[in-house]
Amino acid sequence: MIAPLPSTGLKEVQIGPHALAAILGVPAGAQGLVIFAHGSGSGRLSPRNNYVAARLRDDGLATILLDLLTPEEEHDRRNVFDIALLAERLSGAAEWTRDHPETSDLRPCYFGASTGGGAALRAAADDPRIAAIVSRGGRPDLAGADMLPRVQAPTLLIVGELDGIVIDLNAAAYDALRCEKDMAIVPGAGHLFEEPGTLDQVVTLASLWFRHHLGNVL
Repeated sequence: MIAPLPSTGLKEVQIGPHALAAILGVPAGAQGLVIFAHGSGSGRLSPRNNYVAARLRDDGLATILLDLLTPEEEHDRRNVFDIALLAERLSGAAEWTRDHPETSDLRPCYFGASTGGGAALRAAADDPRIAAIVSRGGRPDLAGADMLPRVQAPTLLIVGELDGIVIDLNAAAYDALRCEKDMAIVPGAGHLFEEPGTLDQVVTLASLWFRHHLGNVL
């Protein structure tokens, strides 16, 4: 089921057996696809992730921003922190893209924020389809100590300099990863990257990482 969004070139789509609400954007000549995994209490309308997605589309990447839970499931706060469930939904979204005509030729990547970082890494474990992963202010540790060494996709962990213990959690997850990896600390940034210019730095880092591993930047 697809409905165009007014004057944006974006489409509302429903993904998988649970009809998860999502926003699909495919720029002309797209060379890859980024599926967003939002943090706890957030969804496809997240202003920060929508900003990142718009900039990635400007750089030639298709994007999917989706709600990983149905409205009914969101009422149970335990689901918001059920990383295995969220990862399963992400994997289902990646599978959906293989059969959708606008995305079937595009290799998927994951962009995770907060708890979505853990979900993205868990979803990517043992999945060779995923071209790259970026975690913004994420909790990659929530993927599980047994899952992190099984991630094959090149992974970039981005953390704000002011994010305290999250830096340590990302550093520990970084050590556990066995894939190609990097960790970037954005100066002057807090957990939400609300400080002037910090989210733009995230966009630059993420875009280069995705496009490089999709073969678009040497």
